[in-house]
Amino acid sequence: MWRCLLLAAALMAVSADPLIYFREQFEDGDEWQKRWIESKNKTDYGKFQLSAGKLYGDPEKDKGLQTSQNGTFYAISAKFEQFSNEGQTLVIQYTVQHEQGIDCGGGYVKLFPSDMNQEQLNSESQYYIMFGPDICGTIHEKVHVIFNYKGENHLIKKNITCKHDELTHLYTLIIRPNNTYEVKIDNENVENGTLEDDWDFLPPRKIKDPNATKPLDWDEREQIEDPNEMKPEDWDETEYISDPESHIPNDWDSTMDGEWEPPMIQNPKYKGIWKPKIIDNPNFQGEWIHPETDNPDYVPDPNIYRYHSIGIIGLDLWQVKSGTIFDNFLITNNETFAEQIGNETWGITKDPEMKMKEKLDAEKEAKEAQEEKEGKAPKWKGLLKNIEKMGKLKKDNKAEIPKIKQEPQHAEKATENNIQPEAETKEEANAAAKEEANTAAKDEL
Repeated sequence: MWRCLLLAAALMAVSADPLIYFREQFEDGDEWQKRWIESKNKTDYGKFQLSAGKLYGDPEKDKGLQTSQNGTFYAISAKFEQFSNEGQTLVIQYTVQHEQGIDCGGGYVKLFPSDMNQEQLNSESQYYIMFGPDICGTIHEKVHVIFNYKGENHLIKKNITCKHDELTHLYTLIIRPNNTYEVKIDNENVENGTLEDDWDFLPPRKIKDPNATKPLDWDEREQIEDPNEMKPEDWDETEYISDPESHIPNDWDSTMDGEWEPPMIQNPKYKGIWKPKIIDNPNFQGEWIHPETDNPDYVPDPNIYRYHSIGIIGLDLWQVKSGTIFDNFLITNNETFAEQIGNETWGITKDPEMKMKEKLDAEKEAKEAQEEKEGKAPKWKGLLKNIEKMGKLKKDNKAEIPKIKQEPQHAEKATENNIQPEAETKEEANAAAKEEANTAAKDEL
């Protein structure tokens, strides 16, 4: 059903004239400083600078707000005429580029109520919507979509993976008045659905019927012991018996030595504990499923999507390594228009940016190769580069130990002869190379 709602909303968006609530492309030099207010809540917030960075498609069009200090919090915001998205689509769009190869930090934006004190913006400031990428290592690479509903922040239940590279990417969030949403990256849909289904705004529609209980005779056992099978009369379950060939020694004195007991031996007729065979349960009824009933606490809300006083957009985030560039901000009521603007901004500069990256990568590789050839490359760089070579060497030599690869049962024996299975050897080789590289790097420093 929600797919039909999405289609209907999209068709409506095509015919509607766009309203632009906020747009920022940083095309007027330092004038941006009059529109964007840096928070004074803390004295050690990081500073933003206007820059296209070192990797861009156009040195002027790609200028944006760039984080400039490592290991710090950032807090900056811009105000615009307040509005309500009641009865209309809300589109939040911007570009973000982690040209520094971000290791851990945020790249998201927040929409705030119009009465938020911009000079006191901080991580505790209540917002309406938080949207965008958040990265920490290779494990945490997600797109946040968080809504504030009745004073509480609600995270999306789905996992949306963000882009993790050094290129500029276009992020778009669409919220429609029929309570559907869509997330796009680079003008391509990556997730959609309904607000009610994908967030825990409301109690569940259905709950387990509190008056229903599993019948006492309900049989969930899929298999049972065969009730018709009996243990054979000659089945011997005694594991140890007294040695029948043992006799009391002639010099045994019961008064002094106590009562003589023959030694125990393994019972040659021992068959183990008898167990009946297992058969399918003829009375198996399957797992009992608790019936559901309407939740009396559930009350539908057709206005989950609605915010009354949207008036500020801000960047409130932390970064370990700085260099992220934010640009091409757009808040509008028309998703078709937003897609068009995305194509006219990010869409025009993305290909030249990619070509520049390829050129820079080639130049860097050539420089490193020349330094290595001339013996000028730092020792630790060479050692790190050798990690891949060692892995390849291991692959080339794997024919020497085929039995370890093909016959895992020989691994224990191989270990005794100081030969390790392939996966283990490769891991140890990589670890050793990294250890040596780290040591060399410390020596050079």
